[in-house]
Amino acid sequence: MAESLAQKVCTPCRGGISPLTQKEAAVYLSQTPGWGLENEGRWLRRKFKFADFRESQSFIDKVGRLAEEQGHHPDICFGWGYATVSLQTHKIKGLHENDFIMASKISELAGP
Repeated sequence: MAESLAQKVCTPCRGGISPLTQKEAAVYLSQTPGWGLENEGRWLRRKFKFADFRESQSFIDKVGRLAEEQGHHPDICFGWGYATVSLQTHKIKGLHENDFIMASKISELAGP
């Protein structure tokens, strides 16, 4: 059985590689329900909804801890009842497998 993205660990990206093409990113996207490609496939983004500000903040706190553990940091915007998480590997100005690993792990934090 193939290892799921959520079971993988982000590996440091030192740059010097090409970002995923839109076609390559689409393969990973099929494994990360709820996420979408934006800006010509250079960003991965999802908006999460919550009951109130406290739930949004609690979620973002969990995402922050995960980001530190994985060494891969998303851009986050949140407020009352929502959080938008955007992922990109900044060193390559596009997407890498790490972005999809993080997306999968972040989705697990949000629950069903």
